[in-house]
Amino acid sequence: MGSTSPRSSRSSVWRLAARQHGVVTRSQLVELGFGRNAIQHRLERGRLYSLWRGAYVVGRADVSERGRWMAAVLCCGPGARLSHHSAACLWGMRRQRRPWIDVLVPEGVATSISGIKTHQRRALAAEPPRLVDRIPVSDPVTTLVDLAACVDSDGLEEAVNEADRLGLVEPEKLRTAIQSIRKRRGLGRLRELLDRQTYRVTHSVLEREFLRLVRGTELSMPQTQVNLNGYRVDFYWPELGLVVETDGLRHHHTASQQTTDRRRDQVHTAAGRTTLRFTTAQVRFQPEAVRTTLTSVAKRLSSREPAA
Repeated sequence: MGSTSPRSSRSSVWRLAARQHGVVTRSQLVELGFGRNAIQHRLERGRLYSLWRGAYVVGRADVSERGRWMAAVLCCGPGARLSHHSAACLWGMRRQRRPWIDVLVPEGVATSISGIKTHQRRALAAEPPRLVDRIPVSDPVTTLVDLAACVDSDGLEEAVNEADRLGLVEPEKLRTAIQSIRKRRGLGRLRELLDRQTYRVTHSVLEREFLRLVRGTELSMPQTQVNLNGYRVDFYWPELGLVVETDGLRHHHTASQQTTDRRRDQVHTAAGRTTLRFTTAQVRFQPEAVRTTLTSVAKRLSSREPAA
């Protein structure tokens, strides 16, 4: 086999690092023709920076979060992929990061690296990883099942809602997909969430807080995130012709958005429906007043014919 020139080797390292968010492994460097002394020389000269045992950042000391995720997966060997909470963050289902990185590895693979939490699974090869920005990661359904084993109920509900909002997997399709999964931690909790009669898809913490208020009344659970009169509404009781919108500060404080909101309300009113709006402060700090208003309006509307 012909020898590789130093310049060619350096170019190969840079190209590889560019594809892997700035990181390479020792085994990859060896494959490119670098021996132990060459690797040590580059570490001493600041051309490589050690991230973990056997994983390096190329050309700079700092590394992006995606670089750390990529390096963690590469360190854990063939078949490994980002999983659990870390996978949920990469997919965009979760925002809060944790100090360690979750990596799923084949059963029997013993990997002990500080900052990396490995999870073993039998027959992992039967579950090919997905790639997100070239990082191997568990698919959305598997991620949600695994996540259910390591977050609280509110965190799991938020992740399911985010997966739906991002178009990763709809709750009904998720419900169907998990029927074929057997004996896995988190599966029961996820099934319980999806099978709960009171479960509704929501897009914010504020909306979930409002649903908790509804559960404290005699009203039935509303439809959520439905298209009505050309607009998507937060909550809708078709039997009452009642629309409820929860106005978070982030999306409803500008004059333009307020004008749009008024137009939405007018369109619903012209169609014979009633719209109530509750602010973040009302839902969080005046829950009894919200319940009283909601119950009173519902009682009045229940004596009318429902809107078509």
